[in-house]
Amino acid sequence: MYYKNISYMISHIFVMLFIYLFIESRYSRRKAAAICIASFFAITTPNILKLNIFPDSRLCYFLVTVYQIAMTQFTGIFISKMRDSRALFVGLSASNYVIAGSIMAAVLHIYMGNLFLCTAGCILTHIIILYILYTRIHDIWIGYQKEETMNSWWKLCLIPVFFYCGFSIFAFFPYTLDDHPENISGVVMFIIAMFMSYVIMMRYVSGVATQTSLYWQNRLFESYIEGLENQYYLVEQSEKNLRILRHDIRHYSGMIDSLLDQGAYSEIKKVTEHINCVADENKTTKYCDNLVANTMFQSLMEKARSLDIDMQCDIIVAKEIPVDSYAFAMVVANLIENAINCVKNLKTHRNLVKAKIHCASDYLLIDIKNQYEGEIVFDAQTGLPKSCKGKNHGLGMQSVQAFSDKIDGNLGCYCENHIFQIVLFAKL
Repeated sequence: MYYKNISYMISHIFVMLFIYLFIESRYSRRKAAAICIASFFAITTPNILKLNIFPDSRLCYFLVTVYQIAMTQFTGIFISKMRDSRALFVGLSASNYVIAGSIMAAVLHIYMGNLFLCTAGCILTHIIILYILYTRIHDIWIGYQKEETMNSWWKLCLIPVFFYCGFSIFAFFPYTLDDHPENISGVVMFIIAMFMSYVIMMRYVSGVATQTSLYWQNRLFESYIEGLENQYYLVEQSEKNLRILRHDIRHYSGMIDSLLDQGAYSEIKKVTEHINCVADENKTTKYCDNLVANTMFQSLMEKARSLDIDMQCDIIVAKEIPVDSYAFAMVVANLIENAINCVKNLKTHRNLVKAKIHCASDYLLIDIKNQYEGEIVFDAQTGLPKSCKGKNHGLGMQSVQAFSDKIDGNLGCYCENHIFQIVLFAKL
């Protein structure tokens, strides 16, 4: 019984350590550590009930264990920066890895029997598992918590849940490995299966994230190249028209001199207006000082003009901005393109898109409004519009959400009087 108390205490120490290390905290490291320590005492104290006061009561064991599981997962979600399914997945995985270490310690206890050696083996097993996980997957998990918006994290949470239930049934409840040591080989194989499943799952998630990232990078560069091509075409046409204007200017000059001699001043005014009109038509529009964003805006404006869509834009973007220019341009392109696609086939409303896009040294604001018809479906998890075109659509909104999370922004959507508005604001 003394060994069991020590073993459970060690397990609780390492599960809190795992949560502390593998969850991106919304608090300072010191405050997060204090919360984990308080949670450790909250889940360790009830061990007295199930191990010492009521050691033969299965009901007590079950109820205390359920409380400890709930308290552990609550701690992970509470300190998490995102407080969503990703934090729950990390917390459940922490319980799995720690229970795997506890099982290996129980095996050592069965075969060795020496309390000191078993305790040392228990601690060493936990340290080895935690060290391997920290060096191999810590950065990957933190990266997913910062940027990943994959909706299937809720489904992935089922993996550690079922493994935990399997471990509990095999090794602890209702019978322990001390009662049925013949289950040890099966439990060991179960632990190996868990580690292999996590390896496969992490590779799958990494592959999906890489594929999504490559998709949006390709979309970005396609749009960027298209914008450069449009710029080149406009500059080329402008230079051609201005060459013609320069060639014809002597004829205009002679015409003006002749009209002056005749006193036909109204005709002279028409000639100068024509010259000014030709010059204005061949000006290249510059929407902002940032090269990447300006190229993207030119491509989007050209698309809107081709669809006879009225774009009312208020754009202020500096040459150098405190966020990644390509990521920023991709977000703007996604949102404006969504608005253009929404209004291009409207029949009862004027095809109008209003965009206010400011990116200064200390803040970023993207505010886009457009009319819509029909019904907009929102995702219950993110609160953002959900594509009705199938599973391969809607990735643009996920990209916007990931960008907002990365810069600690606030992203919100509003619908009123057939006007859809999406706002992204962040202090930089």
